[in-house]
Amino acid sequence: MAFFDEAAQKYDGWYETPMGRFADQVETQLAFSLFTPEPEMTILDCGCGTGNFSIKLAARGARVTGVDLSAEMLAIAREKTRRRGLDIEYVEGDICNLPFADDYFDAVFTMAVFETIPDSQKAFREMLRVLKPGKFLLIGTIRKDAAWGKSYEKRAQENPDSIWRFSKFKTLREFENLDREHLVNMGQCLFVPPDAAEDRFNLEEENRLSGIEPGGFMAALWQKPI
Repeated sequence: MAFFDEAAQKYDGWYETPMGRFADQVETQLAFSLFTPEPEMTILDCGCGTGNFSIKLAARGARVTGVDLSAEMLAIAREKTRRRGLDIEYVEGDICNLPFADDYFDAVFTMAVFETIPDSQKAFREMLRVLKPGKFLLIGTIRKDAAWGKSYEKRAQENPDSIWRFSKFKTLREFENLDREHLVNMGQCLFVPPDAAEDRFNLEEENRLSGIEPGGFMAALWQKPI
């Protein structure tokens, strides 16, 4: 997608801000609390972007394949991976039409990209297709009915060039309804709102608000039927 190619050079700048570092920290903690990769496990990272989560998975010993539509994002991911001395395969491709065989991977992850997919049900089915029976699919995404989703939707309305103009956020109920029958576990994070002062982006504040505010980011784990 041309827009994401254009945004690629600035994309990692988000993780260098206090807000971005904090969001990445709690989202990563949430993902690995729901599913812990094992060494040599084959994992597909869908919508891998510049390799942020692919690198985390590979650092834990998994054999990772990252797939993304943006050639520019993938070029950055490959360079970051090379600098870290890791071995990750990056493939240009569409989540809704994955270039992999049925029942191929031990796990499938997609973090902070599901909201950008126009046909979420098709993407969900395609990720399950390439997953081995009995194995797990983890999806992490921004929650529509929370402060973060509302903030991004407002930005998209105010700025037609915003990256969020492509996004279709889901409520907690809509997320669960992707496949209630095979849903194993769920969790939330990012209870600190996006308009908070920089010094509030910390775990103490996150824990304090966890019983008060809805999480701005949610993740769910599904198991493919055997």
